Amino acid sequence: MKKILSEQLVDYLERRGVEYIFGLCGHTLIALLDALKKSKLKYISVRHEQIASTAADGYARVKRKASVVICHLGPGLTNATTGVANAALDSIPMVVIAGDAPSYYYGKHPHQEINMHCDGSQYDIYKPFVKRAWRLDTPEQFPEILDKAFRLAESGRPGPVLLSIPMDMFSREIDTKLFERTFLDSRETIKPSLDEDTAYEIAKNLIEAKNPVIHVGGGILLSEASNELKELVEFLEIPVSRSLMGQGALSDRHPLMMGMTGFWGIDFIHTKTANADLILGLGTRFAEADSSSWYKGVTFDIEKTRFIQIDIDPLEIGRNFPVKIGAISDLKSALKAILKAAKEIKPEGIKKPQLIEEIKKFKEEFKKANVEISNDSRFPMAPQRILKDVREVLPEDAIICTDVGWNKNGMGQQFDIINPGTIIHPSGLATMGFGSAALLGVKLAAPQKKVITLIGDGGFGTNPSVLATAKEYNIPVVWVVMNNYAFGTIAGLEASHYHHNFGTVFRIDDKPYNPEWSEVAKAYGIKSQKISSAAEFKKVFEEALNANEPYLIDVPMENIPVPTEGIWNINDIYTPKSNVENGILTDGEATKSKHVTTK
Repeated sequence: MKKILSEQLVDYLERRGVEYIFGLCGHTLIALLDALKKSKLKYISVRHEQIASTAADGYARVKRKASVVICHLGPGLTNATTGVANAALDSIPMVVIAGDAPSYYYGKHPHQEINMHCDGSQYDIYKPFVKRAWRLDTPEQFPEILDKAFRLAESGRPGPVLLSIPMDMFSREIDTKLFERTFLDSRETIKPSLDEDTAYEIAKNLIEAKNPVIHVGGGILLSEASNELKELVEFLEIPVSRSLMGQGALSDRHPLMMGMTGFWGIDFIHTKTANADLILGLGTRFAEADSSSWYKGVTFDIEKTRFIQIDIDPLEIGRNFPVKIGAISDLKSALKAILKAAKEIKPEGIKKPQLIEEIKKFKEEFKKANVEISNDSRFPMAPQRILKDVREVLPEDAIICTDVGWNKNGMGQQFDIINPGTIIHPSGLATMGFGSAALLGVKLAAPQKKVITLIGDGGFGTNPSVLATAKEYNIPVVWVVMNNYAFGTIAGLEASHYHHNFGTVFRIDDKPYNPEWSEVAKAYGIKSQKISSAAEFKKVFEEALNANEPYLIDVPMENIPVPTEGIWNINDIYTPKSNVENGILTDGEATKSKHVTTK
């Protein structure tokens, strides 16, 4: 029996358990849209392809399986690029199905084809950031490519893949028998684990170390290894530091969780990580933001510390710091094996009451230092007050999507996340506009949860048509627009070095300007309110959470920099310091007074 390819594709996706397809139409996709109309799949149509890829990103983070995006050729594919690249850098599985020019028109300038350097090569655009890019040359190849695509997206270090499908292929008929192999293929790829000897060696090193630290990244959350991390940490009472992406891997209120390192890290945490004799890195790339631009002695110090690194991606092992032991493993099974070995070596475990008391005192003092501003009634509101009010009202199992600026960096530093998977940051690419679209996919993946975004006015302004999608499909989410009439982080950074904010603030005739976001939301049919006092916010936020419909809150906010004691190399590029040469601290010691605070 023969069926056209688009119908067999939809059958395949249904059998895989795909629920939602995120996309935007185009003439190359009409045959696929016709097949989707007849299917059980739910199609979420958006007004810009970046919204599709970003919403799909949010969906995949919650479902922990590949999401599906469809887009048109040329501008459709390029519009989706940023959301797909963001997913790639944050290790999020995604299958992008892009319509392409008819296969028999390659190189003839068919409508919207990109062929400046090579004919029929639009899939080359995605090669720098997807795990694999396929172009379908014959329809008979499609069943095998589909299985390969989903398996690759979800296995190893997860990430997006691209299938570029010429529009004529969607309408080609092929025998249904060609899809029979996909009925037999398993849906899961077993991940590697540690062998007993390696697990024993790592456990032995942790036990014998005088000042060990476990540094965790987003890999713990991707592996759903939070419980295993907690058990190991509590058995050996090892302090934990984290990257931004690692927030929630262990509760921020856990007595052994110190907090975030790097640009927006705190001296106390850096003192522990920079002076550790052993650091076990779990699912982290030791990237620049988390490592204070790799300045020796600020966050980490290779002269004082031996590193052990476990990651699912072999390319990350030893990338930024030399490792004593490097291992490729799923973190959930690795932590189980290390804990088992630790219990064999030291059945009674290790107790460090003085360390726990030290961490407790640090946290209490840090929170105490923020009490005054967190309760301040100034208006426009202080960002610390917004975060405090949100935390007091928001259920602990609600899911928060951040964006860039205070809502990401300040949240990572000051906002306690209790349950794993309840905060979603755009970290690797740090995409502005991420939060406003990602929460749509998050809510579709977790309809029983409260889902919000904290997002700056600059970020929200990049793609306000997210409101149309939320209204059209009645996706009950809450946008909290932290409105400082600027690209606030960059405005502060520019001011600190050049003493002006040219090109970073929104003004007309030297007066602050923004669209009235609450009125824009109302024009889309979205319930909304603009806050007029600090005292009003909490009540409105609570109303929005319980509205059971999309709701936008416009919150005027003062542009206060995120407090930081970490170091970012760009400060030394813009305002060179005498103790820094080519990005290296020459005095051997990082003294914060010599560095401009990141705004």
